Amino acid sequence: MKLELSSASDRLSLDGFEMEGVGFQALAGATGLGLPQLSVQWLEGAGDGAAYRGRRVLPRDIDIPLDIVGRDRAHLSELVTRLARVLADESGLTLTYIDSEGGRWSTPVAWIGGGEMDAGAGTRDVQTVITLRAPSPYFLAESPQTVTIGGATAGAFLSSMSSMPLASSQAIGSVQLSNEGDVPAYPTFQVFGPGDNFKAIGPKGQTLHYTGAITSMGSINVDMGTGVVRDGAQTNVYRYLAPAPSFWAVPPGTSTVSVSLLNTTAASKIVVSWRPRKWVVI
Repeated sequence: MKLELSSASDRLSLDGFEMEGVGFQALAGATGLGLPQLSVQWLEGAGDGAAYRGRRVLPRDIDIPLDIVGRDRAHLSELVTRLARVLADESGLTLTYIDSEGGRWSTPVAWIGGGEMDAGAGTRDVQTVITLRAPSPYFLAESPQTVTIGGATAGAFLSSMSSMPLASSQAIGSVQLSNEGDVPAYPTFQVFGPGDNFKAIGPKGQTLHYTGAITSMGSINVDMGTGVVRDGAQTNVYRYLAPAPSFWAVPPGTSTVSVSLLNTTAASKIVVSWRPRKWVVI
């Protein structure tokens, strides 16, 4: 596992000493990269015990021990200044880890403490611990996974749809979504017209039905994670959803979901994308 800490202006690889003999090196003993802390709700009645009512995943605090190694005292001073500028950047920090297969997983963080150093400890290296807080407990895949249905790639449909282009007046079929994370991932659907009555049915039968029409030059974007539905001009079109819409997620592993769009042409297509999320960094 490799770690990176980046701001808008700089990116620090936290395996610099291991790779190049100088730079920033994350040491053993980092905390806050395992399962997150929980706030669990219980209902206690007049009888014995209590009833479980749910849980809320809390932000995570991450302590990273660092060894900062320079070529000489002057270079060490430059590295410490570089770290200080990254941590002080209020435009936002990102902590990224790179897994054994090269996959990149990131979470936004803020510097909340640590950074003490013994200035006289050595001529070319110094050790410290920095503390970061991640408001989201999840590490999100930097590269989304995408499936395109219709257009030039109508074969993304499964079973009977595998040979049926999205050019008939009615298109309906199933598609497999693979979530490589360890918690549910929320997909986003981009639907390009013409067409109407778009439906997205989740792995457990949860249904979201957009009842409006999409012109040949238009599109809609449905974000299952935020519950936001906008057209190509970024206008809120949530009002076109059928009553009691269900915004669903894709569980870890491979799931089969269904999509449909009516009154289509060869130009119509549906693009579904999702970014897996992880709790645990190992």
